[in-house]
Amino acid sequence: MSRIGRIPVDMPSGVQASWADGTLSVKGPKGNLELQVHPAISVEVDGATIRVSRGDDERENRALHGLTRSLVANMVHGVSVGFQRRLLIEGVGYRAEKTGAGQLTLALGFSHPVVHQSPPGITVEVPKPTEILVQGADKQAVGQVAAEIRRFRPPEPYKGKGVRYEGERIHRKAGKAG
Repeated sequence: MSRIGRIPVDMPSGVQASWADGTLSVKGPKGNLELQVHPAISVEVDGATIRVSRGDDERENRALHGLTRSLVANMVHGVSVGFQRRLLIEGVGYRAEKTGAGQLTLALGFSHPVVHQSPPGITVEVPKPTEILVQGADKQAVGQVAAEIRRFRPPEPYKGKGVRYEGERIHRKAGKAG
């Protein structure tokens, strides 16, 4: 039996879940999320607990059991607390500013400003010109938006200039010996 899959997911107050036709819907104060569950996996919602189980011990079903339980736990956490990812910008003249609803304009050393439009359900804030905060209920979407922003100018190994995740360690190289 899967050690992760057999742990029930407890829902905090204010979070509601419903299971119908292979789809799990979770609603909470931060938003609504849905998950299409594989037919070999069954989900049971009883009161404030969600249990995930599998029909047999096939290799694929064992893998899906733990995965589904983790996805359900992330959904419950996302609609109750939410997820966030912080990005830091390093470099002379590199900065970010919020220009509209979900729109971010970045000055990253190119000849033009870079504009990024975030998808619905994701909020992007700029507390400081060198700091970007990506927030939302869907963990995968928050990570995807943060990765897209980082991809515009990843940190380079010589001076460390670019966009990096908070806490990311950049392997630095020595410059030319001269």
